[in-house]
Amino acid sequence: MNLPNKLTIFRIILVPIMIIVPFLGIKGELFGIPVTCLILDLIFIIASITDQLDGHIARSRNQITTFGKFLDPIADKVLVVTAMIILVEMGRLPAWIPSIVVFREFIVSGYRLIAVQSDGKVIAANIWGKIKTVTQMIAIILAFIDINKYGAIFTTRELIAFSFALNLTTTIIMTISVIATIFSGWEYIKNGKDLLKDM
Repeated sequence: MNLPNKLTIFRIILVPIMIIVPFLGIKGELFGIPVTCLILDLIFIIASITDQLDGHIARSRNQITTFGKFLDPIADKVLVVTAMIILVEMGRLPAWIPSIVVFREFIVSGYRLIAVQSDGKVIAANIWGKIKTVTQMIAIILAFIDINKYGAIFTTRELIAFSFALNLTTTIIMTISVIATIFSGWEYIKNGKDLLKDM
């Protein structure tokens, strides 16, 4: 097994670790941020780095494999959705955001599967998909250290300057990621409608 695939598997292993961390009952805060959230953020950052690293290594060393093509996008989706569900459980994120993400991923995965089965064509990610990926990663990283829930800037006036700035930034980037998620899903549907003509 080559290094990119090992990094992908490592990223998948980090997901159950993320799930377990909130149940460990870790106490304490650092700069007003719960230690549990800092640990989750660190794990997510490491996983996000491996996501960028495995793709770069695979391309630069010509180590792209069928196994990697299959597992890498699954690892990404599981990581992001798991992180978002944890944030929902913490009361930091409304459930409709991961619902949109999951809905989009089902549609895109379905279209990709049909494309591969019909003519072996791989549907490349569009610009909206790339924006979605980057903004999701950044928004989740910020959300773990933002002690206020999504959109708190619109519901309370008690936020201090730093908390306000952090929550505003998190809310904006998360909103952009949702918009990019919707538009990237629409692009797949629009560009892939010809695949359904023969069905």
